[in-house]
Amino acid sequence: MQKQQVLNRIAREGLMPVLRAESTQQALAIAQALEAGGVTILEVTLTVPGAIRLIEQLADAAGDRLLLGAGTVLDAETARAAMLAGAQFIVSPALDRPTIEICRRYSVAVFPGALTPTEVLAAWQAGADAVKVFPASALGGARYLRALKAPFPQIELIPTGGVTQETAADFLRAGAFALGVGGDLVDPAAIRNGHPETIQANAQRYLEIVAAARN
Repeated sequence: MQKQQVLNRIAREGLMPVLRAESTQQALAIAQALEAGGVTILEVTLTVPGAIRLIEQLADAAGDRLLLGAGTVLDAETARAAMLAGAQFIVSPALDRPTIEICRRYSVAVFPGALTPTEVLAAWQAGADAVKVFPASALGGARYLRALKAPFPQIELIPTGGVTQETAADFLRAGAFALGVGGDLVDPAAIRNGHPETIQANAQRYLEIVAAARN
């Protein structure tokens, strides 16, 4: 899939679940529950044990059904390994210029993390396709995102950290390109306790919230 197609798909769905898990088996169960709930985009964080292999497994099994990315990428070498495994977008918690450079070299979408206006601008000037505002709740949530969009209307922002079912619509109305959603959606405890239907229901609810907010 071409980079612009990846960006279009993320913009259209508006939801990027952040998958953290204690094991590969747990991560696979979470991915299955999310897909059952209608979510087709997944950011696999590299804090998951065996994350690179997991991305490869998911890419082989799901094909174009899932749009897979790698999250918590801290350096260019890891970014490249994730790309080779099948990741079609790269997400970082902070700004690492070599990571952006290698993503641009291979035409892979990259979303570095930033928080302050200076950091957001620096990430965009370095070549970010969108900027992950993290942690979004630290400086006021949706109100802060709206404040950032005022001077930076041309920069696509992905709030992550503090996005919940209660705040999701506010973030979208504030101008979010997509939502990075962690524990409020992707809860490993639901799998651990034998309730994957909880994640499936949450996924369906989030998609409903996105659709309603955009309409």
